[in-house]
Amino acid sequence: MRPSALPVLAAVAFTVLAWASAFVAIRAVGADLSPGALALGRLLVGTAVLAVLVAGARRPWVAPTRREWALLAVCGVGWFGVYNVALNAAERYLDAGTTAMLVNVGPVLIAVLAGFWLGEGFPRWLVAGLAVAFGGVLLIGLATRGAGTDVVGVLLCLAAAVTYAVGVVAQKPVLRRLPPLQVTAVACAVGALCCLPWAGALVSELGAAPSASVAGLLYLGVVPTALAFSTWAYSLARTDAGRLGVTTHLVPPLVVLLGWLVLGEVPPALAVLGGVVCLGGVALSRRRERVAAPA
Repeated sequence: MRPSALPVLAAVAFTVLAWASAFVAIRAVGADLSPGALALGRLLVGTAVLAVLVAGARRPWVAPTRREWALLAVCGVGWFGVYNVALNAAERYLDAGTTAMLVNVGPVLIAVLAGFWLGEGFPRWLVAGLAVAFGGVLLIGLATRGAGTDVVGVLLCLAAAVTYAVGVVAQKPVLRRLPPLQVTAVACAVGALCCLPWAGALVSELGAAPSASVAGLLYLGVVPTALAFSTWAYSLARTDAGRLGVTTHLVPPLVVLLGWLVLGEVPPALAVLGGVVCLGGVALSRRRERVAAPA
């Protein structure tokens, strides 16, 4: 491994671990904080931490162009705003492991969007992987068909996956010129602004929430949001979106393990099978065509 690749590898590893813990933390505090209020609180804490990090960074502020502002808005509204609200709502219906497995069809969607928008290629394996991942989603849907509310959770997870994919692909072009930390801070602030309608709910719910849930919200804002999104942006600036997106296929197994250890939750067997199929589709989508060596 090249020495220059070690910081990127470390950043990816931290991101994956932090995001895996977020699914469990959201599930743990979801009984005390509603989806919109939790999203707003998490993003406000994240924005505050990121503002401190940006202020102490060596790189000066780089003024975004009009196009870059538009892409930052797409990333902030989609990935930081809508994604968080949808994810929080989904975990009211589904366990953390099942939610993670569904949301992590996102890398396939990232590869599709990156192929069209960023010119990263559109190989036949991507189509095959997309079909396999969709089959996995159907299996998870069958696993939750016994309760209508669970189907709602599946749909919310898919909405989160779509906004996650759109956010990543919108973020990539901006990182060619703007510092990763600045990009993360601006997008997080935009997401917080989108969630301001839940400010009243956040204040009232925090007043009644136990200290453990308040601590959980602070953790979500500092670690999976401010720090992990920063390490993600650092990595994304140094590799292609599709290839980096596939690394998040490590998140669901970690979430299932953490959910079992911390919450005592285990997804239904059919949902686990569907998750394995989804991850297989993600891996299949990233296969590369073999190119014969010149004679």
